[in-house]
Amino acid sequence: MKTILVLNGPNLNRLGLREPGVYGHQTLVDLENTLHEEAAKLNAQVICKQSNHEGQLIDWIHEYADDVAGLVINPGAFTHYSYAIRDAIASVSYPVIEVHISNVHARETFRHHSVTAPVTKGQIVGLGLQGYHLALLALLSEGDKS
Repeated sequence: MKTILVLNGPNLNRLGLREPGVYGHQTLVDLENTLHEEAAKLNAQVICKQSNHEGQLIDWIHEYADDVAGLVINPGAFTHYSYAIRDAIASVSYPVIEVHISNVHARETFRHHSVTAPVTKGQIVGLGLQGYHLALLALLSEGDKS
């Protein structure tokens, strides 16, 4: 059974409350519950974690280095300036997909650049919470010949 780590960065604990016009009305708990259900249907499991602290996210990336088949990460604002998270992602051998709920390229200019994306397998932006589901499916199909 494959295990996928799902990490959410700063302010994502405020999903459903923070700018619902941008991020929607579903909460982080709603997202995590849906991901657990979807993974179970695919004979997999997810480990979901959220932190507002850069070092904690890095610790989890390292902690699960030998235990997961992939990582779905929404680094939040760390996307734009955390070389430490970028280096942590680059240090692990499992595939990583970066997800953003909103279309960061259609928002403020500072959101257009990701320092983490170049060391990921791919990036999904602007598809709401569906982006997490698509990333999960992509990682679970990693290595499949079909």
